[in-house]
Amino acid sequence: MTRDIAVLGAGMHPWGKWGRPFAEYGVAAARAALADAGLEWSAVRSVVGANTVRGGYPGHVSGATFARALGKQGARVTSVYAACASGAQAVATARAQILAGETDVVLVVGADAAPKGFFAPSAGARPDDPDWLRFALLGATNPAYFGLYARRRMALYGDTADDFALVKVKNAAAGAQNPLARYRTAVTAEEVAASPVVCDPLRLLDVCATSDGAAALVLSSMDFARRRGGPSPVRIRAVSTVSPSFPQQTVDFPDLATDSAVAAAPAPGIRASLAQAAYDEAGMGPDDIDLAEVYDLSTALELDWYEDLRLCPRGDAVKLLRSGATALGGRVPVNASGGLASFGEAVPAQAIAQVCELVTQLRGAAGARQVPGARIGITANQGLFGHGSAVVAMR
Repeated sequence: MTRDIAVLGAGMHPWGKWGRPFAEYGVAAARAALADAGLEWSAVRSVVGANTVRGGYPGHVSGATFARALGKQGARVTSVYAACASGAQAVATARAQILAGETDVVLVVGADAAPKGFFAPSAGARPDDPDWLRFALLGATNPAYFGLYARRRMALYGDTADDFALVKVKNAAAGAQNPLARYRTAVTAEEVAASPVVCDPLRLLDVCATSDGAAALVLSSMDFARRRGGPSPVRIRAVSTVSPSFPQQTVDFPDLATDSAVAAAPAPGIRASLAQAAYDEAGMGPDDIDLAEVYDLSTALELDWYEDLRLCPRGDAVKLLRSGATALGGRVPVNASGGLASFGEAVPAQAIAQVCELVTQLRGAAGARQVPGARIGITANQGLFGHGSAVVAMR
């Protein structure tokens, strides 16, 4: 029995700072995905919403919020939250419903209206919240966390700030070709180096922004897609959502520790585990991948993903970058969409947006940023408390 599901439609609301309610963005993306699928809203029997905690109560029940905004028609609703991995968890939930035979068609939606500035925990003392603890006790804000990872690459592999800047240059060049991106201007390495220091060695243009935006997918069983006829759809072959193992060789904030009773040999990091689980489920490996969309919170973190996805040996990410392999026109373009460098974070939407980019690329519809002959792509994303995701799509 195949575990594939079909992507009938993909839609997005452009990223930016629009100052409107998150549900408005989500509805726009949902309608775009339905139009792309050639389906009426009434044909959808299940809605899975990726939650946003910053949206208040409606954000916590996003599935119902989007269903109400589209017009209540009796579809089942589900709401999920996994921080930055929420969108892929929503895809996994939809896939489970389809493969279980509960429904043939599911609408997946994620949207956010992000606050100004860098993300931080809500006000108030919450000593049972590891995310609050890493801010309050360690002073490890998100930029500090990104900076620590950048320093780790510098110490282990000899990477430099100039190397990190080239990631931004690459992604900005791709984002300049993407009409949905927030930042659509190419930048030079000199401009990155001239931008203000945020957390040494990272500068402003090394770190992604926070954004408003939305993305949606219409997913179905393969049988439903075949009954409709038409061209063969993009298929989701694997969805990985594994959790970390203890002990880890590096600390992924805010996971400061865990129960040592389950400790065994040092485990691979969560990012490498996510990729391996996705490859295993898809029955393929890194050599089969034509493109990747990864979670580039900072330029240095994108380099880590190259190695975690096994696009190159550990420590060789800069070599791969400087070879041009991960740029448009290269052997395995990474963040052909422009990545978070060009979009910024709209937390519940970004993992869905990554899949939307794969769909566009695998259909051959990406225009100036098209990856020639793209047949298989992978996404990778990481959220708080050990949540993470990797999705493999193919044509």
